[in-house]
Amino acid sequence: MSRIISIANQKGGVGKTTTSVNLAASLAAYKQRVLLIDLDPQGNATMGAGIDKHQCKTTVYDVLTEKQEIETVIVSCDKAKIHLLPANGDLVAAEVELMQEIGRETRLRHALQRVDSEYDYVIIDCPPSLNMLTVNALVASDSVIIPMQCEYYALEGLSALNNTIKQIAKLINPKLKIEGILRTMYDPRSSLTNAVSAQLRKYFGNRVYRVSIPRNVRLAEAPSHGLPALMYDRNSKGSVAYLALAGEIIRKAKEKSEEQQQADAGQ
Repeated sequence: MSRIISIANQKGGVGKTTTSVNLAASLAAYKQRVLLIDLDPQGNATMGAGIDKHQCKTTVYDVLTEKQEIETVIVSCDKAKIHLLPANGDLVAAEVELMQEIGRETRLRHALQRVDSEYDYVIIDCPPSLNMLTVNALVASDSVIIPMQCEYYALEGLSALNNTIKQIAKLINPKLKIEGILRTMYDPRSSLTNAVSAQLRKYFGNRVYRVSIPRNVRLAEAPSHGLPALMYDRNSKGSVAYLALAGEIIRKAKEKSEEQQQADAGQ
């Protein structure tokens, strides 16, 4: 079974798409089978993974509206060594169409069941709002990674998203939880950064990743070349940080699996 992780934060400009693309490529570098899903009508994750969104004849829109089966829409990103469910501006129409449909919150979850055994990880890049597309992602997911900058207003947005996750877990998807808090555009020289980091650790404990993502020119340049940072400059600070994040996620998953096996053996 694949682990499905949404990258979500309703605040824009916190590094959701950068995290989605680079985490997917980094997991693939660890020999994991990865599907990246672009759920943002801007299609930035699609372009960042090396696929021209303007050339896509079918997208995640066709999957959500049940015009196409998911396996016919998935494309291969050879340089990043991942598979992609692309998006473009067509996705704007999906939300309008879904509002009239019964079971609209579960469209993506049902579609992913068709390819569940083919991937180790499914990474979903959510739009910067708590709309029907984000709800579809959260209903389909096992967990959520929340990228955030260490600034005061980010804490307020985090509270709202945390409440949404709790509501969806209560009403539709009881397994949904916060996978981790990822500090992005991190500057350890800033006293505000350190103060916010301390608050995050106080409330979320070990769910705050040990890895933080620094401000990095190479990370910003890579999307314009249609490449994850790992393929653009493997030795850049950004690439190294995302590789470390992927390693931390894989290690934690292994530890949880071993704990579960021990618990099952003890019953």
